[in-house]
Amino acid sequence: MVHSKTLADSIEDLLPQTQCTKCGYAGCRPYAEAIAHGAANYNQCPPGGLEGVQRLASLLGKPVIPLNPANGAERPRPLAIIDENLCIGCTLCIQACPVDAIIGAPKQMHTVVTSLCTGCDLCVAPCPVDCISMQPITGTATGWRAWPQKAADAARAHHHLRQARKAREQAQTATRISARQAAAHLASQPAQAGSAQSADNAEDSAAKKRAIIQAALERARQKKETLATQETSPKNTEPATPALPQEASNNKQKNR
Repeated sequence: MVHSKTLADSIEDLLPQTQCTKCGYAGCRPYAEAIAHGAANYNQCPPGGLEGVQRLASLLGKPVIPLNPANGAERPRPLAIIDENLCIGCTLCIQACPVDAIIGAPKQMHTVVTSLCTGCDLCVAPCPVDCISMQPITGTATGWRAWPQKAADAARAHHHLRQARKAREQAQTATRISARQAAAHLASQPAQAGSAQSADNAEDSAAKKRAIIQAALERARQKKETLATQETSPKNTEPATPALPQEASNNKQKNR
């Protein structure tokens, strides 16, 4: 099935694919989509420079305008250099690189793969020991003169590979978390069943007590109604104390 290119696709093809985010977006593709939707201007890509603006203006049928200085300046292509004597192997630069141009292991010295580095600068800020510097390597050549289309195509391919790898890793992490949660849930089920059984037993016991009390109250009510009908009072409610003084007097006379 053949898919026709969208405007965002055509714009992305004209971007240098450094993924530097200097345009204000997370990468070249998001910037291309923003231009296509009118949310961003076409002069926000410093790596593309003035020639990049000209390319986009031609595609969009708009006039050539200066590069927006708020996004940076056109410059020679830089290369990230890691000072191996200072590197502590924190891996933060590896995580920041959009094209996997830095290799290394935790607590081990890192190094830059020269042929893959896009000069995006994204590895510099995260470094806690400031061991990364950006060195210009194209002399006076800037913009597209310092960054041929072949390099842009390779950078885009490596960026896509990185995105696919990260997606796989995220999916695997989510699967592991789900498996742990499912195992924890299964392990807790017997305890939950026991707790539920105990709760049911307690409720049954309380219900029985309520029934017994209610029955006793009903019997007392019926007895009271029966006594009231017979116009008698319960025998155990007759006063016993009035006879006591007479009995005491009789006993006193006998003793005389």
